[in-house]
Amino acid sequence: MSTYPRLPFRQSGPRAALIRGGVAGRLMRGMTAFGALLALGFALCENAPPASAAQASVAPDSVVVIPVNGAISPASADFIVRSLQRAADQRAQLAVLQLDTPGGLDTSMRQIIKAILASPVPVATFIAPSGARAASAGTYIVYASHIAAMAPGTNLGAATPIEMGIGGAEPPAGGGMPGLPGGGAPKSEPGAAASAGPANAASAATPASAALPLDTPSTELRKQVHDAAAYIRGLAQLRGRNAVWAERAVREAVSLSAGEALAQHVVDLNARDIADLLRQVNGRTISTSRGDVRLNTANAPIVTLEADWRSQFLAVITDPNVALMLLMIGMYGLFFEFANPGFVLPGVVGAISLLMGLFAMQMLPINYVGLGLIFLGIAFLIGEAFLPTFGSLGFGGVIAFVIGALMLIDTDVPGYGIPLPLIAAVVVFSVAFVFGVSRLALRARRRPVVTGSEGLIGSLGVMLDAGPLPGGVTEDVIANANADASANAAGIATTNATTGGTLAGWAQVQGERWRVSSTAPVAAGQAVRVTARRGLTLTVVPAEVQQQGEHT
Repeated sequence: MSTYPRLPFRQSGPRAALIRGGVAGRLMRGMTAFGALLALGFALCENAPPASAAQASVAPDSVVVIPVNGAISPASADFIVRSLQRAADQRAQLAVLQLDTPGGLDTSMRQIIKAILASPVPVATFIAPSGARAASAGTYIVYASHIAAMAPGTNLGAATPIEMGIGGAEPPAGGGMPGLPGGGAPKSEPGAAASAGPANAASAATPASAALPLDTPSTELRKQVHDAAAYIRGLAQLRGRNAVWAERAVREAVSLSAGEALAQHVVDLNARDIADLLRQVNGRTISTSRGDVRLNTANAPIVTLEADWRSQFLAVITDPNVALMLLMIGMYGLFFEFANPGFVLPGVVGAISLLMGLFAMQMLPINYVGLGLIFLGIAFLIGEAFLPTFGSLGFGGVIAFVIGALMLIDTDVPGYGIPLPLIAAVVVFSVAFVFGVSRLALRARRRPVVTGSEGLIGSLGVMLDAGPLPGGVTEDVIANANADASANAAGIATTNATTGGTLAGWAQVQGERWRVSSTAPVAAGQAVRVTARRGLTLTVVPAEVQQQGEHT
């Protein structure tokens, strides 16, 4: 009975799981849980009712109260702008901005002021409740409002612009102009600025400005202060308020209490609460962008607007700490996806987190050099896991990341700095992650190869019946081999296929049928071990011989 050569084939059987247990399994389960929570959060946000439906309806001629607490940020600016637009759309007669802020970002502040100046609805900024403040950016918003009011026990002022990065300078103590070196500029008398007019105050500032050095930091600070002073002076002249004190608040960072602000005509009135404020402004005529509006607020309904999910979401992701974490999750998610193609979920989560982090960064006053150093540090840490740099890339990545995180937020506004404990925690996590991945990769590299041609070397198999021999073998050789096999009591299943004494046959190795050759006689059913592979033929030896060699 003739036989025909057949190529090796893969036998059917249960396939191994794509993701097994261990570190990869736990990591994937964690990423899956994070992705599910993220998807659930977006679904809840999409299904949530809009702000106009969730809050009470604004009736015509009502008073809209917009509470703002905390730093002036992109989220609070978005909330205020949309609330003023809603008040205008629903024909409210007055919008009350209840303010309590330590300051905020210049871009967000100017966005709010533009909305107030363009609002057809009069805007009253009320610094309340007692104990609140309107410092820095809050002072500009008060000056831009149609009506400015303060509750007892509140204060405003300290409107000097401060922007800090690595190498930045703080305003000097003693009330001097920012950037003035060591009090080198002449100081005016305490009451001189208060008694002088706007023109005199501007001319008095000229010698001090001329005394400043011409180096880059001083020039930049001088430009910022002059720009801020001109901006708040223009707002004061627009609303008919004290422009001299407004410039002092910018140049000297002075502040006023509620009574002093009313006496110096910085604000229009003092009120205990919203009801008292509405009673005092009742009957006033306010000039807006669409003409004069007469207020009738004695018995007007009051509607308080609250931040909806969009404003809350912006407030969360524009936190510098959260933005930094989103960037980290995005980078490591993409790294895990590129290192293990086919998992999909890490890539999806990483891409979403990276885009959200970049969106938050473009709304914050960031230093792009710091952002570039952060990405460079992460790239170095990832490269350490693949390149034999013996820690050089990892150490450089840690240094670059720390410096970039310190430089990232380019402002001194309260609540916008990245704390050192967070930077340290992120660095420790990154180093542990990278070196953990490197350790796993090193262990995997030391393991024996289990796939491909290399995976066959050393594998055990079982000899099958005699199969077809290589080309060039004659019928006489086959007959002699069959006779020898019949005469052998051990049932040898291989034959002398060449003049060199090489025997050939068929064996089952790793569930596959392979043509094999051996220099030693082997019997059908005997265990053999693969020692080499040439094309589709394996070289085998009896397993007992191999074991004896290893033992020796």
